[in-house]
Amino acid sequence: MRIELRVCQHCYDGEHGNPQKTEITKDMVRCAKQVREYKDLIGLESLYIDMVEEGDPGGAEALPAIVARIENDQVALTDTQLVMEDDNGNMLVYPEPRDILEVLTRNIDQIQQQTRQDVTVELSTEGAELLSA
Repeated sequence: MRIELRVCQHCYDGEHGNPQKTEITKDMVRCAKQVREYKDLIGLESLYIDMVEEGDPGGAEALPAIVARIENDQVALTDTQLVMEDDNGNMLVYPEPRDILEVLTRNIDQIQQQTRQDVTVELSTEGAELLSA
């Protein structure tokens, strides 16, 4: 299985003026980095983390899946998404931050069961609240 996390670089850097989204974006990246470090314990082939900036063509770096929506009668590409591809080439795409965090934290839980090391990731208050909602 391969996973790719795509997040908006500007959200990650806090340039959009939405501190809650910035914290949640940072939580997603921290979780993905932890999963990537221990991916072999749960049978993941690879985990990519891509920071997307305005003007990027919208294509994924590793997994060719793009989420879009209609916004003001125009197609808008989703800059934050988690794409998973299984061994048969089937893809699952998660565009919602809550779903992305849930998938990544479940992977961390699976890793925790396979090692004696503490692999937990401290989520921000905003990330923890999002998951408990």
